[in-house]
Amino acid sequence: MHIPDGFIGAGASIGAGVVSAGGVAVALRQAARTLSERLAPLAGLVAAFVFAVQMLNFPVAAGTSGHLIGGVLAAVLVGPWAAVLCLTVVLGVQALFADGGLTALGLNVLNMGLLTALPGYGLFFVLRSALGNGRTAVVAAAGVAATLSVVIAAAAFVAEYAIGGAGEVDIATVLKAMVAVHTLIGIGEGVITALTVGAVLSVRPDLVYGAPAAARPALEIRTAT
Repeated sequence: MHIPDGFIGAGASIGAGVVSAGGVAVALRQAARTLSERLAPLAGLVAAFVFAVQMLNFPVAAGTSGHLIGGVLAAVLVGPWAAVLCLTVVLGVQALFADGGLTALGLNVLNMGLLTALPGYGLFFVLRSALGNGRTAVVAAAGVAATLSVVIAAAAFVAEYAIGGAGEVDIATVLKAMVAVHTLIGIGEGVITALTVGAVLSVRPDLVYGAPAAARPALEIRTAT
């Protein structure tokens, strides 16, 4: 999913960079308003966790592999705006070590940060509400939204390739390959996200931004028992 230098033309890369810079600026303002003192340290831990887990690849099919993006996972744990910042930091550090190009950083932040955390959290919220807002609903909604967020990111890449791709592969082939492979990768993303959110909910549900009151046992009751 990381786009290297030179894979997308300069015009599309610059355009994506402008959009990403604007999105990150909005995320900074919104996160400052919505991120509580309790969740602020967790944002740093989430960024570190995503950075570490993105280094672990799992096999998909036909010699391909995938790894966690973490947009929905971060959004459910610390909120969508803070999640954008977490992913931006992760992608920025990775670009310094040639995991995604520096000139393609705007593209990668757009695809793997903004377009996973924000639409992904919107999907999560709708699904969670439809499923009843309980713990099971939170975990299931997080898993499904995470799966779909990977497909959204893959579709965005296809659109960017169609606009300014430097390769010679036709767009129909790119679309078929990206959507097919990243649907499978998305399933892995959904499983990892659901398991992680479920684990945090079982230990500290009060630290899960996306968990409604119905999924959080009262802390006073837990303390009393």
